[in-house]
Amino acid sequence: MANKHKIGWIGAGRMGYPMIERLLKAGHDVTIWNRTRAKAEPLAAQGGRLVDKPSELADCDIVFAIVSTGKDVEEVVFGKDGLLTGAKKPKMLVDCSSISVEESATIRKKLNEKGVNFIASPVSGNAKVIKAGKLSAVVSGPEADAKIAMPLIEVFAPKGVSYVGDGELARICKIAHNVMLGVVIENLIEITLLANKMGVPRHAFLSFMNNGVMGSMFTAYKTPALVNLDWTTTFTPELLRKDLDLGLELGREWDVPMPVTAATREVLQGHFGAAQLQKDPQAYLQKDFAALAETMALAAGMKLTPENKNVGTGLE
Repeated sequence: MANKHKIGWIGAGRMGYPMIERLLKAGHDVTIWNRTRAKAEPLAAQGGRLVDKPSELADCDIVFAIVSTGKDVEEVVFGKDGLLTGAKKPKMLVDCSSISVEESATIRKKLNEKGVNFIASPVSGNAKVIKAGKLSAVVSGPEADAKIAMPLIEVFAPKGVSYVGDGELARICKIAHNVMLGVVIENLIEITLLANKMGVPRHAFLSFMNNGVMGSMFTAYKTPALVNLDWTTTFTPELLRKDLDLGLELGREWDVPMPVTAATREVLQGHFGAAQLQKDPQAYLQKDFAALAETMALAAGMKLTPENKNVGTGLE
């Protein structure tokens, strides 16, 4: 499919890389900047063009960004050699990062003052989900701009793109989404440990759960991790803690009680304490957030070992 838009992309990490791949495979013109150029170089062989500074993307029509924090978005857009530091500017920035409502509103105001349209479009899933074509996205901003951006977003989020309104409403949806992510993984680990300690193999218990009404895409694709203790990173505990904190802040601001979220946040904090007992605490905290199972197992008087079972992700 030919693309009339010249696309720029900031961030080729765990999420950005496979999202870019889908755009390239669909025939889109994509110019890419990544902080560590070497990690993005394989995309050049797929038709992407690499640049050395975000400012070199300013002649693109639409620039997408997916980075870790609101400060990172600010830096790559307005910081040294940032997207808007040169004479040229794109027509639109579409940010797929998970950042706070306040950070997003500030960035929107700054961009609009410079004549650049802004769409917030955080996504739901991980690299495996993207490759399986099951990523989804939520979009907010001016409706006319959303209509321009959404066909492109649908290329890497074919599961569905939901327009929820103007401003920062997409950020609220993503924060709520990630709050549920934390609550569900904590509870899934809890009940799996209970069944496991009483004699049920984890793979058998999780097969039962995934085949029933309580199963979901999420419980299925986290099953291999919990069965075989494969903590290949999809999302770090630090990023999950950030999102739980964002959710709790919104709850306090809007007088919505969130006791389950608060309890989940405290359980997750115990994982950060347990990390200090490891030889390399920082490396341990770079493992997948599902490694929380090891901390919770210790609290239950258990030491987990891999079951070495070939279980599917549900994404096949």
